[in-house]
Amino acid sequence: MNFREIVFTIKGIPEESFLKLEDIVKQVALPKGHLLFKANKINNRIYFIAKGISRAFIEGDQNEVTFAFFDEGKILLSIQSYVMAIAGYESIELLEDCELFQLHKNDLEALYSTDIHLANWGRKLADISFVETEKQMISRQFKSTLDRYEEFTKSHPDILQRVKLKHIASYLGMTQVSLSRIRAKDKRRLKQAQLKSAGSGKCL
Repeated sequence: MNFREIVFTIKGIPEESFLKLEDIVKQVALPKGHLLFKANKINNRIYFIAKGISRAFIEGDQNEVTFAFFDEGKILLSIQSYVMAIAGYESIELLEDCELFQLHKNDLEALYSTDIHLANWGRKLADISFVETEKQMISRQFKSTLDRYEEFTKSHPDILQRVKLKHIASYLGMTQVSLSRIRAKDKRRLKQAQLKSAGSGKCL
């Protein structure tokens, strides 16, 4: 996605306001495995993914816990750093070579103070991030692992092909072995449905 598409997906703004954003944006290319944000540090940069995929995770007692994936067009920011200027709790790792649009919080705040359209755009950006975080929290707390898997396959079918199973298993709150079993059962069910459909077609 290009920068204009991403900006206007968040909220429409006048062309003059968009040009101000365009003046402060920087396009960067970073390799797979790069840690974009590190936990317990203030992250003053905001990124939008033009190409690639990443994950957000926290350090658990014994292992890392992945709680979000981000692909093309998504916002990468630390809510705590962006809103309260304090250290964030999450780390963000790039899972592919990525092309990103980078904005600095200080540059944005300078624009927010002089352009009401950009100030409203910035609030919308924060709202979207808050809602996504809330959805992830509710999903982990109140949905079964099977429900989460089915929801995940419907909303993120491409991520299943692009991300290691261990990260998806961590996101879903299950072991990699359990995820492999669920996927195998899902494939068998799909194959049976296809065979049944093909058989019905022959009868007609």
